[in-house]
Amino acid sequence: MVGFDEALSILENSIRRQILKLLVKEPHYPLQISELINVSQQAVIKHLKVLEKADFVESQMVASEKGGPPKKMYKVDQSFSIRLDLGPDLFRAEHRKMPRGGAMKLSEKLPNDLNNVIKKMGTKRKLEISEAIEALGELDAALEKIDDQRDAIIAMQQQVKKKVSSSVSNHSKSYEERQLAHAIMNQPRRPLDLDLFSHGMRIKSMDAEEMMDNLRETLLRDLATSKGNFIAANKGTPLPWWLIR
Repeated sequence: MVGFDEALSILENSIRRQILKLLVKEPHYPLQISELINVSQQAVIKHLKVLEKADFVESQMVASEKGGPPKKMYKVDQSFSIRLDLGPDLFRAEHRKMPRGGAMKLSEKLPNDLNNVIKKMGTKRKLEISEAIEALGELDAALEKIDDQRDAIIAMQQQVKKKVSSSVSNHSKSYEERQLAHAIMNQPRRPLDLDLFSHGMRIKSMDAEEMMDNLRETLLRDLATSKGNFIAANKGTPLPWWLIR
């Protein structure tokens, strides 16, 4: 699977997006695509080569139905999702691969209100058009609900970052220290790669480590103040990664 930047670069072209809209439904050959989107066959072939090189599509020779020479048919070969969230205190760029498997395997990650769809998909090898429309309607409604929840969660993240901005400024002596705090907040559940951070900021690794030590002391003081002089927790409670030296 290509990376986020390459995928975005490929998909920014409107003609390629038109081609993909056709290919996700069924395989097409270049002349057919050319006539449907009103673009020259030469241009279509050029775009198909770009898509095939990036593994967005694959081609195969198919015998002609009218007895002529075989035709080169193209179909979509990847399943992924690109997400870009942008706003004040917000930048999230994700390139996610779609999970594989049948209805029963996917059911582990699906909400309970889709049980009827899961049951139907798990017991039938073929769906009638009316059944598919009904199932797709339920899936579309569930997806819209999840999207609304996701939007609200991201908006809440923005609110948290907005309210912490003054604290970041007060505890930071330099631009680099502020960026370190933001880097930690951008991935609060995963340890920050200080080597990667220092490389991106063009500072020495030892300087990044010193800033991390200073920030860790600040976080410990904040945590102790908010929880009291002693921090109580059950035995075996995992510590935040930034608390461990």
